Amino acid sequence: MKHISILIPIGHSSVVNIEGTHQIFNTVNEFLAAMERPPLYNVQLVGITPQSSQQKGLLTIKPDVLIGDVKRTDLIIIPAVHEDPRKALDENAAFIPWVVKQYEGGAEVVSFCIASFFLAATGLLNGKQCATHWASANHFRAMFPEVNLVDDKIMTEEDGIYTSGGAYSFLNLLMYLIEKHAGRDMAIRIAKTFMIDIDRMSQSPFIMFEGQKTHDDEPIKQAQVFIETHVEDKITVDQLASMLALGRRNMERRFKKATSNTVMEYIQRVKIEAAKKNLETGRKNINEVMYEVGYADTKAFRSIFKRITGLSPIEYKNKYSKALAV
Repeated sequence: MKHISILIPIGHSSVVNIEGTHQIFNTVNEFLAAMERPPLYNVQLVGITPQSSQQKGLLTIKPDVLIGDVKRTDLIIIPAVHEDPRKALDENAAFIPWVVKQYEGGAEVVSFCIASFFLAATGLLNGKQCATHWASANHFRAMFPEVNLVDDKIMTEEDGIYTSGGAYSFLNLLMYLIEKHAGRDMAIRIAKTFMIDIDRMSQSPFIMFEGQKTHDDEPIKQAQVFIETHVEDKITVDQLASMLALGRRNMERRFKKATSNTVMEYIQRVKIEAAKKNLETGRKNINEVMYEVGYADTKAFRSIFKRITGLSPIEYKNKYSKALAV
């Protein structure tokens, strides 16, 4: 039997992550019992305080045990904490040496959504791939440059460490873990019971690109605004460098440092974001949308669109168009 430790942090935590994980792992046990098989999981809520107030006092979670009571565990689940990451780390610092010690003793570790910030603070993610909520990607990169963030992925696995992307993608990671522990048939049964899309692997279709402007490089902000207000134009790096009176190499280096994108990546993402919004709300066909965001080559547009969103333009339109929904 695997011992599962679901951490109960101090601060505004994801009750969905906590309760959902608790319920799904215990449902596996219920299904096994119905087949007259022994339980697979011993699930416990593990805290550093006797109780944790949530949702501004609306809910209180009482851990089954405190970390000092758990000498050995097999799998640690870290739920998202919806606080400023540094504040959350300060309030929950007592968990860090315990998580590291358990990992070094053979435990596997899972982080959901922005719990990646907490997991990265342990040092266990250094040099490894990691997923997080796409909206927090730039903040994460700034805080933990030594971690290989893959913000398009719904989940990652490396050396016994698992991470999931945004919000409810934790369900996909749970299905992956259950398939590893209990087999494909059980994972499918759980997915059908809870109506989870079991094989979804990318969060790219859900990403809304919002240019990173929290930096202090004013010329680069000017370049970003120019790109975003001239989405229909063909813009070159040389054009931007000349407009800002910067050398090309200097501008490219500063742009990448400030936005975590190259100039051409940024231009492409702005254009594709504009195309996405047009496909979601308008009645224009794919070619009309393509021309409006400055592309003339159908093949190039479709290729870039799919690389950024994970879907072809027609697949995206069919999935998200308000006109088609009506």
